[in-house]
Amino acid sequence: MKKIITLLLALTVIVILSYFVYDLNKNKGKSDTQLIEFSIKETEEIDKVTISDANGYTFEIHKTDGIWTDKDGGCINQESADFIIDAIKNIEFKGYLAESELKKAKKDMTAQHIRVEIFIDGEWEKTWYIGNSTQDHYGQIMQLDSKKYGESAFPVIMKIKGVHGIISPRFFADPRQWMCTNIFNLDINEIAKVEVDTRDEPSRSFSVVKKGTDLKVYQENRLLENVDTAMIFRYLNQYKKVHYESPNYELNPIQIDSVLKTVPFAVLTVTETNGKINKLRCFRIKTSNTTTTVGNIEFRDNDEDRFWCELPTGQLVKCQYFVFNKLLLGHVYFPMDENQFKTVDGIKTQ
Repeated sequence: MKKIITLLLALTVIVILSYFVYDLNKNKGKSDTQLIEFSIKETEEIDKVTISDANGYTFEIHKTDGIWTDKDGGCINQESADFIIDAIKNIEFKGYLAESELKKAKKDMTAQHIRVEIFIDGEWEKTWYIGNSTQDHYGQIMQLDSKKYGESAFPVIMKIKGVHGIISPRFFADPRQWMCTNIFNLDINEIAKVEVDTRDEPSRSFSVVKKGTDLKVYQENRLLENVDTAMIFRYLNQYKKVHYESPNYELNPIQIDSVLKTVPFAVLTVTETNGKINKLRCFRIKTSNTTTTVGNIEFRDNDEDRFWCELPTGQLVKCQYFVFNKLLLGHVYFPMDENQFKTVDGIKTQ
């Protein structure tokens, strides 16, 4: 009888130990309900990431045929999406918070955090809650909720493998930061006509018309003779990889409306061979209200490096003269009639 009881006790102990081992495996990466399994190694399976911040912004990125877009299929900055996927793949555990810090960290996390929801094949897989950085800025306080392990009760400290820095800057929900900066990326065979209307100096206005292999340049609607065809090709080649510098972070809607009601210093219109028309309106950026009059021409103090540009979508962005002068200054490429240019006290304006 004693042998039977001993055997039963042994079997019971084995069952308990087996369950204990099973439970450990089931909760691998979970210590005192502090989950650390943030990473997803098979990142190629991720097809959607949703980012929400404390300012009320939410932004979704979707992957279709290897290209990341916004939720409506619109163009977004691919490099920013790649940084996010890199973080998801290479995030790793750095350490636990001290017991005395847990309660405050959880309270701070509740009050303000970035929420990152990760989806695989359209189904939710994990959610990251990104809180403050550590004092040394080499780690990020984060909390995890996952389909496999459930929700962590307390945050832990995480970092990106091989990177000395914080994680949160990679995750932003402001749609302006996701905008594609590309304005033009056209081959010559995609361009039918370019018109540059310089409103503050009409004599510098010009157009380039391409019909098949026939190329013509006009200055204020007058055909220019003896234009070097190679220079026309050189000019049209400038429409590859034209980007704006940054979206508008400075002007409120009333100020934007005020800018758009002023006279642009130039209007650039590009007609593609498929009939699509791209029209840009360019506005000076005033740096002060000071004006100077020379002859009959009034000059304002303007930013010498940048200007506002209204895109075909109606968005106002900031551009650099360094990038756009090669598109707006036709006399650099073509022998325009210099006698038509305005003069101030006998000096030709540039």
